[in-house]
Amino acid sequence: MPSKPPVMFPSDTRILERLGERLRLARLRRRFSTELVAARARISRTTLYRAEKGNPAITMGVYLRILAVYGPERDLDRLAADDTLGRELQDATMASRGRSS
Repeated sequence: MPSKPPVMFPSDTRILERLGERLRLARLRRRFSTELVAARARISRTTLYRAEKGNPAITMGVYLRILAVYGPERDLDRLAADDTLGRELQDATMASRGRSS
């Protein structure tokens, strides 16, 4: 029995739906069939369909394999590469502690 999809905020659901729509458009623009993409990504057509619908139960690994078929999977590597806010928070915490060496 498949697991229940996680409960998500509506804004997060919309983000996944937009990602799924972009994946579907990437497939259609390349004139790739669902069979071809599913085979190359080593997933079922049902999983591809669910990813293109933005199903929150689809894993990040599946999205990465689908993107690898289209080429822009390297873009995922940049998602959290420059965490400016995190660095500023870390610096502020270190400054307030008075770094001791």
